[in-house]
Amino acid sequence: MESRPGDKRAYSSEMRAEQARHTRARIVGTARELLLAHGYFAMTVPLLARRAGVSPQTVYNSVGGKADVVKAVYDVLLAGDDDPVPMSERPEFRSVVDAPDVGEYARAYAAWTRGIWERVGPLLGVILAHGPGGDDVLEAFLSTIDEERRVGNSHSLEGLSDRGALPAGRTIDELVASVWTLTAPEAYDRLVRRSGWPPSRYETWLAAQLAAALAD
Repeated sequence: MESRPGDKRAYSSEMRAEQARHTRARIVGTARELLLAHGYFAMTVPLLARRAGVSPQTVYNSVGGKADVVKAVYDVLLAGDDDPVPMSERPEFRSVVDAPDVGEYARAYAAWTRGIWERVGPLLGVILAHGPGGDDVLEAFLSTIDEERRVGNSHSLEGLSDRGALPAGRTIDELVASVWTLTAPEAYDRLVRRSGWPPSRYETWLAAQLAAALAD
């Protein structure tokens, strides 16, 4: 059967898209290695391009500038993969939202948070160890992930709120702020990386703190 021009164009388009995904994944993977080995300030787009075997322009076209690269590395580590499934739709997060009471919520959220920081902790440890250092791009990155966490924390409480399981007399903003503070990467970094706690102990601690923060 003779192939039609449209079929060839569709196949060619799919091939280009697949190649673009592979190139992006190679760049992001290489950036992760550079960030963990040498830190944020040592990683430059030209160095990343050389290590990934592409041109600097390819880095810009595929991922973006340095801030975009760091965010891409963070997002992949956060999710544990590069699938485009939103975090709010993943089973681990659904178990938090669907928790029937504060105790179950606290345990589910602590387990989920532990998993996230085990993946992302090494990257944030490198960044937090030196602070933003007056770098506007890095400060913007830290501000962005902080705001994303706050949004996620707010979503996590929706199930308890809908079931009337949140403490009376407390505003939702106050409760979100408490969860946002307790689940901060700085807490994980201080307890696990800097104080030597095993992640399991952090998870137990976080579950207890979350339960206390949401108690009547």
